[in-house]
Amino acid sequence: MEPGAGAACARSGSSWKPSVYGPPRNMMKLKRFLLRYYPPGIMLEYEKGGELKTKSIDLLDLSPETDTEKLVAVIRETEPLITESRTAQLKQLICRLQEKLSQQDDGRFYLFKTLQAHILPLTNVAFNKSGSRFITGSYDRTCRIWDTISGEELQTLEGHKNVVYAVAFNNPYGDKVATGSFDKTCKLWCAETGKCFHTYRGHTAEIVCLAFNPQSTVMATGSMDTTAKLWNIETGMEMAMLEGHSSEVVTLSFNTDGNQLVTGSFDHTASLWDVVSGRRVHMLIGHTAEISSVQFNWDCSLIATGSIDKTCKVWDMRNMKCMATLGGHQAEVLDVCFNYTGQLIATASADGTARVYSAATGLCIARLEGHDGEISKICFNPKGSHILTASADKTARLWDVASGSCLQVLGGHTDEIFSCAFNYESDIIITGSKDNTCKIWRMQWRDDVEQYYL
Repeated sequence: MEPGAGAACARSGSSWKPSVYGPPRNMMKLKRFLLRYYPPGIMLEYEKGGELKTKSIDLLDLSPETDTEKLVAVIRETEPLITESRTAQLKQLICRLQEKLSQQDDGRFYLFKTLQAHILPLTNVAFNKSGSRFITGSYDRTCRIWDTISGEELQTLEGHKNVVYAVAFNNPYGDKVATGSFDKTCKLWCAETGKCFHTYRGHTAEIVCLAFNPQSTVMATGSMDTTAKLWNIETGMEMAMLEGHSSEVVTLSFNTDGNQLVTGSFDHTASLWDVVSGRRVHMLIGHTAEISSVQFNWDCSLIATGSIDKTCKVWDMRNMKCMATLGGHQAEVLDVCFNYTGQLIATASADGTARVYSAATGLCIARLEGHDGEISKICFNPKGSHILTASADKTARLWDVASGSCLQVLGGHTDEIFSCAFNYESDIIITGSKDNTCKIWRMQWRDDVEQYYL
């Protein structure tokens, strides 16, 4: 089978299923295509029984070399919505994705703006989906919403009584912001007006991590009180208390379908939870020290866990077994992340280095060396070609994934950098620092989403 042909998988609702098992063609009507660049895929918006629904064809293995004709044939065999009359358009969209993947992104970033964002150190930063706005949390007890291009402060979210530590947009929608605080509460805000919709109460210690599910219906919070909680976005009510860890819950992540949550704890374990029932379905046991970071890959087949024991473990979701232990670091692993295909894992360590591993083999394929202090944050750009690291040495660095070489040092902060992020198009970077400022680094601006109406 040609590269990319095996990656055509249709997803509808909250569960994965080959669309060949769907209803007959005459019961569904395709309305339009939505093109998703990262990870590569085509969303199908269709009408069924008078309701408008969507599903996606994920093309995680797509490359510029993929045989488009063969890939279209595979999709046609398994997706009833793609009729013969739509074949030419499908091929056109796949070619557009291939063009996007083949684009060179070797431009250099320049310092676009420095914002005196807060009166106390920043904790975390995050973009909305398009990158038009970003948020900053701070020890000054506020979260602020910023316009990326103008640098204008759009909203100051006030009301917490202690450090605002965890912040997030409800991407891909971007109309809500969540803030988790050391005051033991989480708040949900309107991203446009700054109005507080809900204050989630119930934790008995600091909230240090939070996440929206991809459908923006549920929010999860993790706390130093050893529990995580699930909250209903619409009603503001607690849905479930996730009890079972014996120490602080410091990291969590939803899977792509939003029906499972993984939590990582200082008790050396990670736990997998069913979101609907709130029940723990499995414990991931094997680390010998505190868990620092957990993440699902895109297709929900793997979980990565980073630990203070200097390793990262990769867990196979089919059998809940550890399939690889990624070693080599000389100090604590502080952060881990997958690239969009789930084939690569990057780790950041207190030893001042980062590493890139093959998820399949567990082999280290690149060592990222050059920082003079611990690296607390690491992320791939959405395209998967570059890695961004934030360090206590007051710099962020941009790295080439394939070679492991440092492409650029982003300097200028006067204290350690706590947080960093790429926008969706990979042409803007935000860095947030203990020096109370955030910096906007810009390469260029491109269109974000293309829509194709039938």
